[in-house]
Amino acid sequence: MQKTIETVSLPSGVACPTLIVGSVAFDDIVTPAMTGRRILGGSASYASIAASFFAPVRLVAVVGNDFEKEFIDRLENRGICLEGVQHDASGPTFFWAGEYTEDFNVRRTVDIKLNVFENFRPVLPESYQSVPYVLLGNIGPDLQMHVLNQMRGDAFVVADTIDLWIKTRHGELLEVVRKIDCYAINDSEATLMTGESNTIKAGWRLLELGPKMAIIKKGEHGAYLFHSEGLFALPAYPVTDLHDPTGAGDSFVGALLGYLAAVNDTSYAALKQAMLYATATASLTVEAFSCDGLEKAGPEAIVDRYNTLLGMISI
Repeated sequence: MQKTIETVSLPSGVACPTLIVGSVAFDDIVTPAMTGRRILGGSASYASIAASFFAPVRLVAVVGNDFEKEFIDRLENRGICLEGVQHDASGPTFFWAGEYTEDFNVRRTVDIKLNVFENFRPVLPESYQSVPYVLLGNIGPDLQMHVLNQMRGDAFVVADTIDLWIKTRHGELLEVVRKIDCYAINDSEATLMTGESNTIKAGWRLLELGPKMAIIKKGEHGAYLFHSEGLFALPAYPVTDLHDPTGAGDSFVGALLGYLAAVNDTSYAALKQAMLYATATASLTVEAFSCDGLEKAGPEAIVDRYNTLLGMISI
């Protein structure tokens, strides 16, 4: 007899607010499936929209003189508070152009223009300074520390990074890592950070650097959670309609933080549940350009994919 899998819905009740700090950008992206021009991108855009399905979001970022109302509306329509978004009229918004190979496994940067992001200095409005759940996107470690120094109270902090900061700002990054609760990076970044090519060794080594827990994202091969209570591994959702992998990792950490804020729980059990919701949410991102897949799918699709993943890992 086949075992019945218990299904769930998104958490209900009063969720704690989340604070997300990172980049908002315009992207030009070429993939084997299609091409997108001047689409909404940036780590904070993906993470904020993903988190907004679970909890209230307060965003800190900078946009330029070309950030039209339609893009502001897209964020506000998800209930995202934009009080912390700086509008810099001195130039255009951060821009990135990239191209993916035929199998989507390699991404090449074609062009990058920091524009107003080059002088970005995150300033937290007073109402943001006591938010209990915080995501530090892959901005420079000096900016991540600048955010931490403005926080009041005991927030649960998740931080991401990119290989550039590991290579050029390693000492500063280590200072940040010692102050956070969860370090969420991809497998190549974990290798750079620890010198360990084996994912399992790298994960445990990350905990020796200071964070209470670490998550290593492996894209199409799922994700690993390293915690004092154990190791949890989760496969990726089986996507069959891949259009654009950009932002999947940011959507993952955004949804992860959003779920934890929704249930106001950071226990090992809650983190495992959060990883299922995060994986389900990230899988929607890759099926369209920009944040379109997330915005169009809605919470029902997240719940459906959560239940599919639950069935995949249940015996």
